[in-house]
Amino acid sequence: MNNRWYKFFKYILIGPWLRIYNRPYYIGGEKIPQEGPALMASNHLAVMDHFFFPLVCRRQLTFLAKAEYFTTPGFVGGIQKFFFSSVGQVPIDRTSGDAARDALNAGLKVLSRGDLLGISLEGTRSPDGRLYRGKTGAARVALEAGVPVFPMAMIDTEKANPIGSWIPRPVKVGTIIGDPIDPSEYKAKYSDEYEAARALTDDLIKEIQKLSGQEYVDAYATDVKKSLEAGNGYPAGTEPGGELTVPAPGPKPTPRRWFRRAR
Repeated sequence: MNNRWYKFFKYILIGPWLRIYNRPYYIGGEKIPQEGPALMASNHLAVMDHFFFPLVCRRQLTFLAKAEYFTTPGFVGGIQKFFFSSVGQVPIDRTSGDAARDALNAGLKVLSRGDLLGISLEGTRSPDGRLYRGKTGAARVALEAGVPVFPMAMIDTEKANPIGSWIPRPVKVGTIIGDPIDPSEYKAKYSDEYEAARALTDDLIKEIQKLSGQEYVDAYATDVKKSLEAGNGYPAGTEPGGELTVPAPGPKPTPRRWFRRAR
């Protein structure tokens, strides 16, 4: 893919300002192949995850983005739609009757072009900065396409772009790339398609937790968000320190250099 709008936003209009303002660092970028298809499976802390990772990644990539980014009314919604459409992001209607199949087909189309595909495993932004149970969509795409999957952790982007904010805060953010996982090993081990996708997803989440240093919650973020928005608080066990939580594995990395490019 060679999108001129993508390059304009990255190198001229937005990228240079964000490099100074948010001082992004990048660890493990040399692991990403210089060409050919691959899937980047990440946590999701902020809308601007879709800005910060493309900013540091040398290759252009396509995210599967929720349809609301393209359909929000008003002035801000129009700007949002223009940006995501211009840089080649693909809208996915998560409320449709066959949302999983739509996402699978869209992902396979991107990979068939030999491009990088980005998918957020949790399916939505974390409501509180913790890591939640992954949905199997990314794993299904990887299993069908037979491409390597890279666990990827966004660091502190929720502090730079808190929920509901549009102007980023001057917080240092990071992206850390883990070692690739071969989906063919899961196809060989599991005869059932769902079991293979579930196992691959769970392993990706474990790797992301190691990279990000987040507390893990064994529940879907969408269910927790619905409960919180309805005023019912956290579902039982999902509250901080609850029985469905796994403590953070350790402190987040603090690289010395303010920005680290892929070699």
